[in-house]
Amino acid sequence: MKRNFSRFILVLFSLVLYSCEYFQQSDDRKVVVRVNDSYLYESDLQALINENTSSEDSSIIVSNYITRWATQQLLIDRAELNLPQSQQIEFNELVNNYRNELYTNAYTDAVVSRDLDTTLNREDVQLYYEQNKENFILNEDLVKLRYINMAKNSNNLDDIKKKIIRFNDEDQQDLLNMAIQFKNYSMNDSVWVKTKSVYDKIGPLSVEDRASLLKKSNFMELQDSLNVYLVYVNDVLSRNEQAPIEYASATIREILLNKRKQALIKELEKDITKDAIKNNEFEIIN
Repeated sequence: MKRNFSRFILVLFSLVLYSCEYFQQSDDRKVVVRVNDSYLYESDLQALINENTSSEDSSIIVSNYITRWATQQLLIDRAELNLPQSQQIEFNELVNNYRNELYTNAYTDAVVSRDLDTTLNREDVQLYYEQNKENFILNEDLVKLRYINMAKNSNNLDDIKKKIIRFNDEDQQDLLNMAIQFKNYSMNDSVWVKTKSVYDKIGPLSVEDRASLLKKSNFMELQDSLNVYLVYVNDVLSRNEQAPIEYASATIREILLNKRKQALIKELEKDITKDAIKNNEFEIIN
């Protein structure tokens, strides 16, 4: 593969390489393309392909990359010649700021991830919920339901309907034992789910069925050309109602962990500044 690559490079860039005296190389890397004072090296191109890439594909990949790279360098050079100096200064500041943020965020994230205590007890979550209830108002409808999706021609359809509606302990076990014949199902009707996910899961369900879907203790039977969908709505919460703590807890945990993270970052910044002053690495010169 390396031989093919080297042969391709020699053929493709023979017109460029014969005049290597124009290349001002700062190291031992082999230059294959020059655009003014910018250089593209053979090692940069080798990183684009692997041993499974055919010679033909390698040629296309490398050729396309070189064209894109050269075009970009030429545009940058033209921009530096033609854009106002004030705009170039602004861009350079933005680039430097972005670079600084990448470095500092990567470092603080690494240090904080090592020291962050991610354990949260229920009391912490409950306290935050009670103190900030006004922030946890639903902006969409939620339901608790159970459903079964099965073939339309199933022989025991009526029996399954009775069991999913009544749903006592024996029914639940019977339905789980029958689950192999269901195309899809969910028996966990103690978890709040967004109605959007219900619409996505149950094909024949439409916006016209919203009133039925948002009716507590309601059974629905829906069909399409092949399947029947048995849905029992156990409980309902409408938008603008108070979100239950079990639904809001994931968001609360995220908020509390982020607060801990921000506190650790502030502590890190304070400590690193103290150490720098102590070691004479940081001083304010009047």
